[in-house]
Amino acid sequence: MDFPFLIHQTVCGAIAAAGFGVLFNIGFRSLPWCAASGAVALAVRTYCLGIGWNLEASSFAAALVVGATVQVLRARTDISQNALDVVGCIPMVPGSFAAKAILGLFALTATETADASQTLITAVQYTLRVTFTIGAIGTGLAIPTLLLRVRVTR
Repeated sequence: MDFPFLIHQTVCGAIAAAGFGVLFNIGFRSLPWCAASGAVALAVRTYCLGIGWNLEASSFAAALVVGATVQVLRARTDISQNALDVVGCIPMVPGSFAAKAILGLFALTATETADASQTLITAVQYTLRVTFTIGAIGTGLAIPTLLLRVRVTR
């Protein structure tokens, strides 16, 4: 495991999550929580990728850790748990794969495609990776919410 790369990814995840916190109109006092959420997410995902896991499994594990951490620390923050979960996990969305998938599908609409079957296969592979990764993130966030939800007595 390359420790400087792990630190780099952690810092970048914190910056990206704080930026998304600003976009979601989360208060200035709560932006450090957003940054911490993103840092944890990318640190866990990068570590898992470093030990040989694939992107989907790594993203699931990272989302699971973020979801559980947010559930445990929910009393300390004054922002929505769901907002903090999502803000922390948005930096894990594979934008590069999504762009390659869309560009591959656009290439198929050209009048003369050089290798249409290979272009289609590549575009579908990228589309499936994006779909499964986003599904893994959503599932990883949902599990702690369902398991650690505070039961309200009436």
